[in-house]
Amino acid sequence: MKGTTVLNRRVRQAGTAAGFSWISLCAAAWLSCAIVTPASAQTAAPPITIGGGLRTSFVHTAPQDADSTDKFQLDDIRLYVNGTVTPFIKVMFNTDYSSITNEVNVLDAVGRFEFSNKVNFWVGRFLPPSDRANLYGPFYSHHWAVFVDGVQDGYPFIYQGRDNGVAYWGQFGKVKLSGGIFDGESATGDDTVLSAGRVQVDFWDAEGGYYLNGTYYGDKNLLAIGAAGQVQGSEKTAGSIDFLLERKLGSAGAVSVEAEWARYHNLGGYPSPTPNGGYSLLDGGYVLGSYLFPKPAGPGKFELLGKFARAKYQEGVIVDDVQKTSEFNFNYVIKQFDARIMFFYLDTRFDLAPDSKKVGVGFQLQM
Repeated sequence: MKGTTVLNRRVRQAGTAAGFSWISLCAAAWLSCAIVTPASAQTAAPPITIGGGLRTSFVHTAPQDADSTDKFQLDDIRLYVNGTVTPFIKVMFNTDYSSITNEVNVLDAVGRFEFSNKVNFWVGRFLPPSDRANLYGPFYSHHWAVFVDGVQDGYPFIYQGRDNGVAYWGQFGKVKLSGGIFDGESATGDDTVLSAGRVQVDFWDAEGGYYLNGTYYGDKNLLAIGAAGQVQGSEKTAGSIDFLLERKLGSAGAVSVEAEWARYHNLGGYPSPTPNGGYSLLDGGYVLGSYLFPKPAGPGKFELLGKFARAKYQEGVIVDDVQKTSEFNFNYVIKQFDARIMFFYLDTRFDLAPDSKKVGVGFQLQM
């Protein structure tokens, strides 16, 4: 309306002014149209998308030298909100329910300045550059029992792998680079700034975006190698190398292999990082393999998956130990990460600490 009023006023003035030419009238009309467009754009409501995710499970746990338990668990509930300020400025806000504290926490709160594939800046709370496992999280992992092997996502964090800070990331064809600085005190208790960086090379299909997936369920032919590291001060370091291979086999289905090696030296590690806890040195690795059957069975497809991990804890707050973790999944994939049912068996063994076994079924839904 504001732009239209300007146009009408200028036309009336043109009709009464002496010597006003048709050229001047056309120029006035063009200027008014230029005003109308941004005024309309400013009053238009920006697009906002809202989504949610749910992970819930039934688990039978059989610890060594203790009674077995059966539990129905509400593992995760998440609310996703994304909005656009301008074509190049976006906002992401996600929350997560913690079954441990029975509280809802801020997961991501990010201002996204995304100018091109090569120039992107994120500010706020989000996942710092780290291993692939941290960058896909529980909802986009390939297996159910994520983050229990002593290797995956051992980097320090405030909540669910996140920290407060600023990062740059860019996609240069099949090479992805990211780096940033983050709040050290919130994640580790040390007020020294924490620096993080990652580089990833895709040898087959390119994998876009900053956050990653644990699998693409046969949608991509992927061969990706990534290396990440974090440093705080002169004596606290963490680093990892990760690998993902996925291959479509046409009418024979799809296969996937994921692997990682990680080393946490005075920075992060397991148990979950605390100002006075964790281990001063931890290193280990895992390998995961899966096969997705080609033919649908009803609305979904069946998948077989196995994972083995070994982690060595040294110089810790408890005695040194070695953890060996074996996991087997029989999955029914209905709509990839939006709808899947995962039957799982988890065997966790230590050289010195008590062993345990778990068997259960997990349900994941997203919208």
